[in-house]
Amino acid sequence: MNNRHRRPPRSGNVLVLTALMMVFMFGILAFAVDIGYINVVRTQLQKSADAAAMAAAWDLMERDPRNSNPSAQIVAAEDRIVAAESTAGYYAGQNLVAGSSPELGAEDLQIGYLANPSDPSLPMSFAVADRTRFNAVRVRTQRTSSSQNGLVPLFFARVIGTNTASSQAEATAAFVNNFGGFTTPPNEKLAFLPIAMDKQTWDGLWADGTDGWTWNPETNEVTEGLDGIPEVNLFPQGTGSPGNRGTVDIGSNNNSTADIARQIVEGVSQADLDHHGGSLELDENNQLFLNGDTGISAGVKDELVSIKGKPVIIPLFSQVSGNGNNASYTIVEFVGACIVEVELTGNMNSKRVMIQPAPVEILGGIPATGSSSIPKSQLIYSKNAVWLVR
Repeated sequence: MNNRHRRPPRSGNVLVLTALMMVFMFGILAFAVDIGYINVVRTQLQKSADAAAMAAAWDLMERDPRNSNPSAQIVAAEDRIVAAESTAGYYAGQNLVAGSSPELGAEDLQIGYLANPSDPSLPMSFAVADRTRFNAVRVRTQRTSSSQNGLVPLFFARVIGTNTASSQAEATAAFVNNFGGFTTPPNEKLAFLPIAMDKQTWDGLWADGTDGWTWNPETNEVTEGLDGIPEVNLFPQGTGSPGNRGTVDIGSNNNSTADIARQIVEGVSQADLDHHGGSLELDENNQLFLNGDTGISAGVKDELVSIKGKPVIIPLFSQVSGNGNNASYTIVEFVGACIVEVELTGNMNSKRVMIQPAPVEILGGIPATGSSSIPKSQLIYSKNAVWLVR
């Protein structure tokens, strides 16, 4: 009897509830699909920014020693900046985002100087004084209402009134081109020549040097002939320190000719650097003090000849005091160079170790700190130099 009094189901309510549930589920599906699509677009934007920043930073790196000439530095720097801007735009567009090539606006690309790329919290400098050493590229790729690329079109979300979404990504790539010191990575040695040159001679190289040798950076071979890069004599004709001819002790203060010969051929070891606290590094006053040795002699001629054409780091000194083994060199800068000729026989005036500027790639470099306007190295770069900073 109870069955006879039961009300029939209200089919209309059920249909309405079902329809509402379907709309709700469809909304969830639309939300999930479009959120997934937005994430894909965000990944594509990041890839585009990463590629553009990395490629552009490589164009900022100066590999031509001719451009270490002070008269060429500003023009060369401007050329590198223009090339980096063009490269960034090209590589950004080569990575499709939502099916189209993104373009970079004027505010999407910044090129400047990072004193220490290993510290991503540091601000980038855009100062004119730093333009010759710009080493960082920041790229932003975007699909927003304010960009020329427009918003990201959505699919299912249109049903609930959402037609588009915005997304953007940013990347900064950089390299170190200003080193304040050096250490050595595990199982590696540092191509650091234990022979110091006075800074005045190096700074006058482009005005006073001679050009009689050609260095091939691809093969590290040296031949006679002009290449537009002047050479200067590393063998000092007088350091102002009697009994000393430019060699410095890396390691023990009693380095022998055998120690110097080893370091010339093999490089400086971590055991050598341990005598200096583990690294060779300029202090807060931009100075490093190294003991002098008795000087370059014919005893290391063969070793010097064996590294002709091999780029090495050479320390520059501002002054030297004391005599012979008691000499003390004040090192103020590091430069990249290669030996092109060696002659250590005959009278003092005929002895020479001719070098010319050459870029050096190293592991174990310590970025310079302090004012970015004070260069502490020239033509020295980290091996596999460019990386994404942030």
